[in-house]
Amino acid sequence: MYYPQQSPGINHKLANPHDQSPWSRLHHSILVPPGSQNAVGPPPPSPGYALYANGPVNPLQHHPAHLPLSHPPLQHHHHNSLSHYPSPPNGTSHQQHPYAQGSPASVNGQIMSQHWQQQLLKCEMVRSSRSPHHRARASAMAARSVAKSAIAITNPNKPPPEVNGTSKDSDTSPTTSVDSPSGDGSPSVTNHPSSTVAPISVAPRPHAIRPPQNTWNSLDMGGVNLKNLPPNSGLFSFNFLVTLYLNHNALSSVPPEIAKLRHLELLDLSGNNLTVLPPELGMLTQLKELYIFDNHLSTLPPELGTLHQLQTLGVEGNPLDGHLKSMVQKDGTPALISYLRDTGPVPAPPPERTWKSLLSPAEQEALLNDPTAETFSVLCYNILCEKYATERLYGYTPSWALSWDYRKELILNEIISSEADFLCLQEVDVAQFEEYFTKHLSVRGYEGVYWPKSRAKTMSNEQDRRLVDGCAIFHKTSRYQLVEKHLIEFSTVAMQRQDFKKTDDMFNRVLGKDHLAVVALYEDKQTGTRFVIANAHIHWDPAYRDVKLVQVALLVEEVEKIANNFAKLPPRLPQKPLEGEENPPPARPPPSYSDGTKIPLVICGDFNSVPQSGVYEFLANGTLAANHPDFMSHMYGRYTSDGLRHRLGLKSAYSAPGVGDQMLTNVTSGFQGMLDYVWYTAGNLGVNAVLGEVDKKYLEKVVGFPNAHFPSDHVCLSAEFRVKHPKV
Repeated sequence: MYYPQQSPGINHKLANPHDQSPWSRLHHSILVPPGSQNAVGPPPPSPGYALYANGPVNPLQHHPAHLPLSHPPLQHHHHNSLSHYPSPPNGTSHQQHPYAQGSPASVNGQIMSQHWQQQLLKCEMVRSSRSPHHRARASAMAARSVAKSAIAITNPNKPPPEVNGTSKDSDTSPTTSVDSPSGDGSPSVTNHPSSTVAPISVAPRPHAIRPPQNTWNSLDMGGVNLKNLPPNSGLFSFNFLVTLYLNHNALSSVPPEIAKLRHLELLDLSGNNLTVLPPELGMLTQLKELYIFDNHLSTLPPELGTLHQLQTLGVEGNPLDGHLKSMVQKDGTPALISYLRDTGPVPAPPPERTWKSLLSPAEQEALLNDPTAETFSVLCYNILCEKYATERLYGYTPSWALSWDYRKELILNEIISSEADFLCLQEVDVAQFEEYFTKHLSVRGYEGVYWPKSRAKTMSNEQDRRLVDGCAIFHKTSRYQLVEKHLIEFSTVAMQRQDFKKTDDMFNRVLGKDHLAVVALYEDKQTGTRFVIANAHIHWDPAYRDVKLVQVALLVEEVEKIANNFAKLPPRLPQKPLEGEENPPPARPPPSYSDGTKIPLVICGDFNSVPQSGVYEFLANGTLAANHPDFMSHMYGRYTSDGLRHRLGLKSAYSAPGVGDQMLTNVTSGFQGMLDYVWYTAGNLGVNAVLGEVDKKYLEKVVGFPNAHFPSDHVCLSAEFRVKHPKV
């Protein structure tokens, strides 16, 4: 189903005021002489959408036999309820709506902006669709008239689409990615590394919501005198619907269950008896056309402010508040949606996230009574860089909640309240690290290690350089000593591999991405125990799943080398207690490590990969076949000839029984899933507890993050570990 920016029957009419076709100028009451409305021919097809649901052989569904709706007996059963809606005689069973001739402001002194002209034209076209199943019958008629031997005509001068595209978060031109076999590749959005956000425009998006496959996706229930839509209606199980017509019935309300139809792009509720709209309509973020013409609506719920892709909100024929209507007339639907979004009340906050203990009561007690027990905690958080928090990408977020001044306080409070020993932050720009996080975290006993993406080294403009994001690791100085720090630039490391140098895929796909990882080596000042903490941000685009695999494989290889070198350093001598300081000697001698795999390791980051991905499989299992589908048939030396291997013995902290790796760490209007992870070496570390998920009931009512309560599109992860000392 395709929806053009403007209705196909409108553009040429507006562009040519001298067009004398009967439907170009003579069908709206304010544009024609009295009595001339009936002088026109048959009504045109519906505006703003294609005539067919799925090609010429499958018109819109409209016959009751095609609707497998099932309803339990209703307490107040109406003959014309959803379960029984015989079509009234042809024509219309409704009298002219009291507002059908337009509201008073539309008669004299009408504000005729282009958007409002289009809305009036659409309004009249909707009004001409009053007869039962008008759109479905028009679609079926058009389907029968389509020639079966039609040949598609293409432009021979049009260049072919770019297959692979370039980096979405580079500072170059927008790209297109269409080579994703899994079906999740899509044209990219420039200047943002997150994998999920939905822009205001109608362009496809990474991880865009796709309706379930079905032989039809449009349903016409218009003009059949429906009086009631029960909440348990089978209609609300049709989650594959893209277009739904409920126009010109006798509905006085729409149940909240309408929110289940998340893939709707056009919803027509015109010509009913609605006095209010359900707030749940705000969950239908894929909507591009919402027609509520000719009802009894005096106001609109502020929840409609989340409909950031809405192109037309048809309000003509309602006694609507003058301020709201004038906003549509002057500035169009986007202005009204932005107003509702930014002025709506702040919803109630969710319950606090709770920690989930992964130890039995007996294990917890034993841990507390063990004098040699050594525990530490790690936080992982993609904070959403200020540069990427734009209305174009997060159109459903109030502008005040999207501003850095508002978000930074929530981010800092969440970090500080965690009291984690190590903080791994992604999407931190240079200015934020130097001026905000270092300043506020240093007074709380933290020191940080940070590198921005490699593009910062090539920028001559200092202001632009300070907006480049990167990864940071902070540690508590009271307990840990920083020994070394390392930067892993994946493109640089890839260039140094002999088996990569001759592959075109390396140059065309890997080298253009400047993602990185930061690795820091620490020692416990008291016990001498060593730790390797890595923080990574992997490429976002699902059309570059091969690049994600290469980056993660390079990350693991470099971490193994760094850990092995760390193991060669001699054990640190225990510190002598200061005079007058109560600092008992350690209960065991400082440990020594035969190789890097014996050192406790934690790898945090935004991996932009779901648990079903090749990236997850490789990290969790330690191997990945050379012909894995995520390599997408590209060639990367030994990686695609021998496969991937590592011997770190990694586990995800959130994969423990009772937690599950399906926790939502990224929540936007187009995607909800797990992309962030805290990996640890199970041979020398155990998980005591993890920070639990966001309340599910709260998430059911949220379009996406960031919002008033969550300052990033990602949710922070946190885990507490215990060190498994070798048995003496």
